[in-house]
Amino acid sequence: MKLLVTPNLYKKIIILFFGLSVWAGAVHADSTFTNLTDQEQIRTFHNVTERIRCICIPSIAIKSCSFNNCTVSAKLKLFIENRIRAGESADVIVDKMIHGFGQDVISDPIIAKFIETGNQGMAQGVIMGFGPDILAKPDSSWIDFSIAAAAAFGILLIYLYLKRRTAPKAAIATESENHSSFDKYISEIEEKQK
Repeated sequence: MKLLVTPNLYKKIIILFFGLSVWAGAVHADSTFTNLTDQEQIRTFHNVTERIRCICIPSIAIKSCSFNNCTVSAKLKLFIENRIRAGESADVIVDKMIHGFGQDVISDPIIAKFIETGNQGMAQGVIMGFGPDILAKPDSSWIDFSIAAAAAFGILLIYLYLKRRTAPKAAIATESENHSSFDKYISEIEEKQK
């Protein structure tokens, strides 16, 4: 079977690959913004936010958690920035997120705001520690399933498109064969009638 790629199909394939590459770039993009300016502090911030989970969506790291959808995580990111400015390393911050920062952290403006707004659970979590559940353990199985489903759907669409393009040619070939058989039959009848 000879497979021809028409210019129209070629354009569709290019658009499909472009769309997939844009989607893949968006999936792996950092959605974390930081007010830190020192490069070492920014690296520390990214290190910490990769290791701590999002409060609203526990299956992703806080680094990928959206400011718009999870204001608690956004405030926690600001708290992490304050800890980095205070000179704490990534390992120390992650360890204290698990075991607690202690009562001294109440003076931090973010924790004071948690207490002021009645978010005692978050304040107590930071003061006493969240335990090992605060660590990011992203579950990528739904992402893998989505990619596999998209690939299967793409292959199905290509198959249906190619099947549709070859179907009219096969119908024309069958019709011309039937037409020639019919002509042959008519000519035989005409000859017998003579």
